[in-house]
Amino acid sequence: MMMSGSRGRLELVVKNRLMSFLIWQSISSAIVFLHFLCFPFSPPHYPFFSFIVFLSSNLLFSPTLSFLSSPNPRPRLPLSLLFATAAAFSAALCLPATTLTSSTLPRSILRGFLTGSLFASHYLFQRRWLLHFPIIQRPPFFSFKMGVPSAARKAFKLSFLASVISGVLLELLPHPFKYPVATPRFFVEQISSLAATFVIFFSWELTHHLHWVLHTKRSIFAPPKGSAAAETNPSEHLLSALEETNPTSLLRYLAHLDLCMVCENNVDTWRRAGFFEETGETYKRVVAVCLKPLEHLATKLGEGSGNSVDKATQLSNQLLSPTDLKNVEELYNFQLYAWCSRSVASLTACSRKEDKFGVAQLSGSNAAVVSTLLSCLLAVENFMGKKTNLQPPNQLLGPAGIKWATVNSGRVDVAAGKRRSGPVNSKAYAIADVLKTSIYQIVSAFQDEMSAGAKANLLEKDWITTGKPVFGTREMLIQKLRIFLDFRAT
Repeated sequence: MMMSGSRGRLELVVKNRLMSFLIWQSISSAIVFLHFLCFPFSPPHYPFFSFIVFLSSNLLFSPTLSFLSSPNPRPRLPLSLLFATAAAFSAALCLPATTLTSSTLPRSILRGFLTGSLFASHYLFQRRWLLHFPIIQRPPFFSFKMGVPSAARKAFKLSFLASVISGVLLELLPHPFKYPVATPRFFVEQISSLAATFVIFFSWELTHHLHWVLHTKRSIFAPPKGSAAAETNPSEHLLSALEETNPTSLLRYLAHLDLCMVCENNVDTWRRAGFFEETGETYKRVVAVCLKPLEHLATKLGEGSGNSVDKATQLSNQLLSPTDLKNVEELYNFQLYAWCSRSVASLTACSRKEDKFGVAQLSGSNAAVVSTLLSCLLAVENFMGKKTNLQPPNQLLGPAGIKWATVNSGRVDVAAGKRRSGPVNSKAYAIADVLKTSIYQIVSAFQDEMSAGAKANLLEKDWITTGKPVFGTREMLIQKLRIFLDFRAT
């Protein structure tokens, strides 16, 4: 009963945001239309009727945009088609409502359909449905106000381009609503259609921006401070959102954002203290939900590099081959990987002073965290083309004789070259930087203990798991950790 009640409260978070978005979207669309009535270009003959049609068509567009938008980078084809259809029909209603004359109604409907289709194609191709969470959480009104000028600029560019393309298509496609080009009537239509298209696109850009502002705002998954639940189990709501929700849902991402804020900041220290409760179960659950996405990333990137080979020499040869590009979609989930990495690193670093019962060390979580971060970093670096060479015995450079260098074999890797010149490699570099910063955060917090362990050859006992890593070998992880301990990892 308690779990079902918690799940219901979590679902209410998203429902409330959707209702708030639809209400504020209607207000912003109404304001845009009322300003449009002041335009001198062919105003509608029936303003009230056009106003109702305009708002109704935007209510057709807005829910599909909300359903399509997701923080997860994997595209959803059915929702993409639904969004494209809704945008086309919405524009087909909006355009004649804002340029309504009896002689051009069918022509305006057709042009609106083409215009909406062009907007939807641009929106989907540019992956604008992907929700990016802001680095700094500002008040919603301030964030919305700051995005209005950019929305106007983008709407103007898109409306001009769409008007030109739709005008050309309107003359090329066969239909019974044509009339002679280069006539006064033709030029009036182009100007009024451009003005109407700008109003439609500006309203849609504001809708897109409003949706982003409202749905990326931080949600606090915790009982009220001072309540009985806050005293007994302050992490219940957060863990429910992290463990019971769909991994690709907005709720899961909001929960990871909240967890990262709790781990990194000193505002809600009472919530972080709840992670270090005596049994250690809460701490292990928090660490597990953060490491799972990182393990998934390392596994996916390692599938094309032959990481299943047990022998170190065979693994080294496999690392020389290019990573399979079918997994590059994983790199677009950068935000989730960054939150998970930062959360476990901050929590591990804080455990040195805040973990009164020693649950982080005794549960083996410290070793699991460091091993997963190192394995994930190795997988990302291998994807970027940074190779690992196992040296012969007479050239040993530390445990397992691993030399970290970029191989120059004289051959041009076409796939790697395309990867370096595209946006995918920038995502890989960003993930690698976050992972390095996270590892350095742990090393800096436990530098004395790690240095003493390294001198006594016991470093791997406390900081590297005994099992097989998700990527690379145990010897690779030990050598990589020593490089971080010497502050030589770049």
